[in-house]
Amino acid sequence: MEAANTLQHAVRGRWAVAVMFFVNGFLTGSWAPQIPVFLTRLEISKFTLGVLILVFGLGALTFMPLAGYLMSRHGSRAVARGFAAVAVFGLLLVALAPNVVLAAPAMFLFGALIGGMDVAVNANAVAVERRLSKPVMSSSHGFWSLGGFAGGGLGGITIQAFGPVAHAALVTVIAVVLLLAAARHLVADNRPASHEHHRFTLPRKPAIYLVGLLALFSMIPEGAILDWSALYLKQELGAEIATAGLAFAFFAGAMSVMRFAGDGVRNRFGAVTTLRVSSLIAAAGMLVAALSPWAWLAIAAFAFSGLGIANMVPIAFSAGGNQPGVTSGTGMSVVTTIVYSGILVAPSAIGFAAEHVGFSPIFMVLSGCLVVVCLMAELARSADFAPQPAE
Repeated sequence: MEAANTLQHAVRGRWAVAVMFFVNGFLTGSWAPQIPVFLTRLEISKFTLGVLILVFGLGALTFMPLAGYLMSRHGSRAVARGFAAVAVFGLLLVALAPNVVLAAPAMFLFGALIGGMDVAVNANAVAVERRLSKPVMSSSHGFWSLGGFAGGGLGGITIQAFGPVAHAALVTVIAVVLLLAAARHLVADNRPASHEHHRFTLPRKPAIYLVGLLALFSMIPEGAILDWSALYLKQELGAEIATAGLAFAFFAGAMSVMRFAGDGVRNRFGAVTTLRVSSLIAAAGMLVAALSPWAWLAIAAFAFSGLGIANMVPIAFSAGGNQPGVTSGTGMSVVTTIVYSGILVAPSAIGFAAEHVGFSPIFMVLSGCLVVVCLMAELARSADFAPQPAE
């Protein structure tokens, strides 16, 4: 009877953490259709918008290590609850900012809370995997993409009908309701002893740094679609705001479908083949979006690209955590540092370039980056490993 209760609690925890992933994706996806209105309302340039998006990323990168420290003392459940309880108000804070001076700290805080919550819910998903003795990480990220799809799809329509503040308020209400339903069911994890210390040294093998580069080239296109696709459709393809918001929504929806199927696809074809095919699909979609004269074709192309991008980053992270001769923690630290350092610079760089050449050439360059991932796919062979038996 006790074993059955434990399993039932773990199953509830699995769905609770899935809802938390959904909320994180929903908040992030709801930001995408706000971007064109944000730029117009504050009367700023694309470069300034890029800097503000950089501030968002800087907030996330700053608070991610803080979340790790807090989890070492309080566990992932408490930290996930704490960050989420404040993060649900982040978009509303940004939407209410009347000028750049106040928008900058609002963006930093929004990014910090989203980033901290992201780390905590990922750690809690690991705790669920240990309770259930089976993987749930890929499908958890699928729920994140599903949240992004819902946020992006709802956003453009709501903003056009009721305005950005009303949209942000609606997002906040939905996020709060979901948080209240899920937070109490999150599972507790075992906290490491606070006196344990591990010396961190950089690995000497170059392969791990190349895997980091592969992960970076996989993630930058995803971030570019989140941050800039709505503006691209509105300014260069003449789409209305409701239509422009669908670019990220359909992209995230396609990603969610493939992430739910990702474990099965990878188990059948292997990490290298999956990464090669995925990167070529992503590159083709990005190129069509860049060359499209019509908004709806670009939206469909971004969605097609999402089918490819969906499992590229998870495979790259898995390869980083399973590099021969490098501990899992060290490998993941190197790869994630390269990725998040790179995507901090990318939004402002894209904004600066878009001021001079527009978005179409930028998406063409990103298509080329995805082809480079295809050429580097052999580096992901370490992601194929035999699962360890449950202890």
